Amino acid sequence: MRGALAALAVVLTAAACTADPVDPRSPPVTTPPTSTAPTDPATSTGPPVAAPRFDADRALATVRDLATGIGPRLATRPAYGAAVALLWPRLVSSGYAVTRQSFAVPAGDSWGVPARAGRSSNVVAVPPDFDPDRPYAIVGAHLDTVAVAPGAEDNASGVAVVMELARTLDSDSDNDLPVVLVLFGGEEPRGPGDLHHFGSKHYVAQLSAQERRSLVAMVSLDRVGVGRTVPLYSVDGGPTEVRDQLERAGRRTGVPTTVGTNTGSDHESFADAGLPAARVGGTSYAAYHSADDRPDVVDRAQLARVGRLLTAWIAGLPRGR
Repeated sequence: MRGALAALAVVLTAAACTADPVDPRSPPVTTPPTSTAPTDPATSTGPPVAAPRFDADRALATVRDLATGIGPRLATRPAYGAAVALLWPRLVSSGYAVTRQSFAVPAGDSWGVPARAGRSSNVVAVPPDFDPDRPYAIVGAHLDTVAVAPGAEDNASGVAVVMELARTLDSDSDNDLPVVLVLFGGEEPRGPGDLHHFGSKHYVAQLSAQERRSLVAMVSLDRVGVGRTVPLYSVDGGPTEVRDQLERAGRRTGVPTTVGTNTGSDHESFADAGLPAARVGGTSYAAYHSADDRPDVVDRAQLARVGRLLTAWIAGLPRGR
């Protein structure tokens, strides 16, 4: 079965538009389909089936599906629910058990647009036979945008890489490290200070003590489709272990990287709880948080570089502690 994988400072100005809160409706909880018995290589008459490879064209198509097909995805608005409904069955078809975590998002200002309080959700895709007593990793990306932005780079690009990892990474072998995939809601700010990262904070709060002990690494993919080098970040003053692993994976695969510190994405919620975490992505670009953040901003070659780096990083993760 194909399975598993899983500081931004803002000055906000008021505007005259008001958004009504809507609790996005998610599809029912689903479990992966029952697998058929494996084929015996000794009796098989056909050639071996090659594992699917990360496809940057497919990733770019996902960017278009979200940014053009749906558009701005404020965490508490119906468009966010439409994005969940679009991606949910794709995760199921890749063999994951998919569930939804609902949480409250406060009223505030979404990059100049007043936004009322409401609810949003995380989409959590768990590999088959996931065991929290065993080491595992998390790869996530935020699915929401600010109110005015179609969010091709921020952050359909990160979501698209997660979806390609779901399609391509193989966990059939006991030697593979399970990877939980998460699409976070409510990452974008509702004001200055700590009014952000609501979905990942909720996710971390829901982790059991055993899940925390078993977590080997968490990576947040946030704005990964711009530039020719891949930014890698740990939090200010925190451990750099996961960032260093990613940097080494970049060297092994010939993907150029830069390293630094940053607290502007969902990795911060994990790091604040003492969990190993890093961010991939974050190159500056002119269309940031604007109506111009459309698919033509995103570079296919950069998506391919990020996909190559993440695939190598996951393959090189330690299988035990």
